[in-house]
Amino acid sequence: MMYKILPGLFLIFISFATSNLFFSEAKTETRKEVASVIKTNCESNEEVVYHNLNANDCTLPKMESFTEALKGFYLLKEKRLVRKNILTLIDFSMSSNSKRLWVIDLTTNTILYNSLVAHGRNTGNEFATSFSNSAESFKSSLGFYATGEIYSGKHGKSLRLDGLEKGVNSNARDRAIVIHGADYVSSSFIQNNKRLGRSLGCPALPMNLSSEIIQTIKDKSCLFIYYPSNSYKVASRLVS
Repeated sequence: MMYKILPGLFLIFISFATSNLFFSEAKTETRKEVASVIKTNCESNEEVVYHNLNANDCTLPKMESFTEALKGFYLLKEKRLVRKNILTLIDFSMSSNSKRLWVIDLTTNTILYNSLVAHGRNTGNEFATSFSNSAESFKSSLGFYATGEIYSGKHGKSLRLDGLEKGVNSNARDRAIVIHGADYVSSSFIQNNKRLGRSLGCPALPMNLSSEIIQTIKDKSCLFIYYPSNSYKVASRLVS
């Protein structure tokens, strides 16, 4: 009788062992897939966009300034305070002798321009250190702006800016903080003076690029002036 039972028990044992092996492998694969998803989700959407930027032969901005700018852009787009998928980022934590302005097409994730840009004369020398929203301060203001309309002023073709953060840059239009071209924003000025020239608070651009950039970013695109300032983060409703 036993010789008839033993083969059956053997087959049951083999079947059970094989089944356990299969499910063990399946669980291992499942754990790998879950781990992969968790790892991917740890990277924010802004970081994913950053890593997929087409530099277009330009230097990339710092990740911290870009991700902060993009978070604000998404909020402003949702509120319809900006319309275009164009983001202009100015990083005032960098030396004024470096190209610290980027214009980015977020539809194609391509950097369109990377340029020198001036800060206000009372904001600092080579490096920006002090900022203000007050009239006659001759200082730059941080934060998020919506670009306005083009006009012709004493600097030629210029672009009005509307500060979107109360107490931070909300006086921009009244202060005539605009984007314009200036002779003192050039490599030759840096060579002669050891630093870039400074404005009365405007983010002034090189004369050879100002018209192109103004035309690209006009009419409700997002501009963000970045600086790692704790006081700004406290005052800002967009990044705090």
